[in-house]
Amino acid sequence: MRLMLLRHAKAEKAPPGMRDRDRGLTGRGQRDAAKIADYMVRHGLQPDRILVSGAARTRETWQCMERAFAAAPVEYEDRLYESGPDAILAVIRELGQSASALLAIGHNPGLQDTARLLVAARSRGAGELEDNLPTSGLVVIDFAGKSWRGLALRSGRIEHFMTPRFLKAGKT
Repeated sequence: MRLMLLRHAKAEKAPPGMRDRDRGLTGRGQRDAAKIADYMVRHGLQPDRILVSGAARTRETWQCMERAFAAAPVEYEDRLYESGPDAILAVIRELGQSASALLAIGHNPGLQDTARLLVAARSRGAGELEDNLPTSGLVVIDFAGKSWRGLALRSGRIEHFMTPRFLKAGKT
């Protein structure tokens, strides 16, 4: 099984009176989301199911990426909005065997904390998760097993960790 956790792209600051969940992406965010999608395609990181937080910035992140991928079921899941690892893991585990390659687009610190809980301590790249999962940051974690229901903590191995800054520096 493969879990791809993607933090939403760079979002605009909320003007007074705007709800946090209504913030859209900046121009840089739109470009970064497209670049991460291109990276995913180049590396064969094709999701067969996509979960997207209900916030505007996560929806817009997916809109900037979706043309790079073949059709896959997309679900907008409000439980991913500003959630911690317990809620995020519950949503993933509910999927059972419905997907072998899952992309979840959400928010920090929940995604970063979830990734840290899932990755084996000695997994290559585990240290990179300690600092930050920046906007448009992607962490790809592989697991043995056939069902998300049995997803165990500390059982994953990082296969990819990519950020827009790494792409700009030529780390592809």
